[in-house]
Amino acid sequence: MTSDDKFTQQTLTSIQVWSPSLFSLRCTRDAGFRFRAGQFARLGVAKADGSVVWRAYSMASAPHDEFLEFFSIVVPGGEFTSELSRLQVGDSLLVEKQALGFLTLDRFADGRDLWLLASGTGLAPFLSILQGLEVWQRFARVVLAYSARTASELAYQPRIHGLMQQEHLQEYAERFVYLPLVTREQVPGCLHGRITSLLGSGELEQAAGLNLDPAHSRLMICGNPQMIDDTRALLKQRDLQLSLTRRPGQVAVENYW
Repeated sequence: MTSDDKFTQQTLTSIQVWSPSLFSLRCTRDAGFRFRAGQFARLGVAKADGSVVWRAYSMASAPHDEFLEFFSIVVPGGEFTSELSRLQVGDSLLVEKQALGFLTLDRFADGRDLWLLASGTGLAPFLSILQGLEVWQRFARVVLAYSARTASELAYQPRIHGLMQQEHLQEYAERFVYLPLVTREQVPGCLHGRITSLLGSGELEQAAGLNLDPAHSRLMICGNPQMIDDTRALLKQRDLQLSLTRRPGQVAVENYW
């Protein structure tokens, strides 16, 4: 793809390194770029030989932010993330003009409790959703369950913990439940285990103080494909079904691997 009418060239303004394998990029935002919280964009990075590599990344920034932010993992030997992780502030990033994806709140017509289940960089679209007003006005309870291998890989902790202190969200503070999960070590203040095992055992619901119920619960899942498949299978056993255009349900997923 070389056509300039499909993408804009943006400038990298900051890089946040969370761990040896996790980092976030912030870049300028084209005035005409529009997206709904939860969507993703295709990003392009120019290689030394002049060719461009493209990958899809969810926006971690909110639609009202004046910048774009993306959360990435370094894949050993991965063509795109190797190029991405070499970028420095001031370098260029190509952003396709059209935002994509259906991990958005309009997937659900109704619902009382919203569960956001994230592993790794799957946290990104939920950060975007949580920073807007719509989610708080529509749901009485919002649970973010964020799973990482180790405590050091739980990124964005200051932002998550400070979320409800933002002026426009303060009145909804009591609606938010945050459950950090760590799979490979025991950490005070974190649940120990995978999202799937804690769902299966009932620990996740116990920690949230809420029951999963098709009448009231709505769930969004984002992370690696295996986690998504396993979680969906568990939820299906409990009559929580994927929400489709022709058949509204309780579950929405994003899988762009």
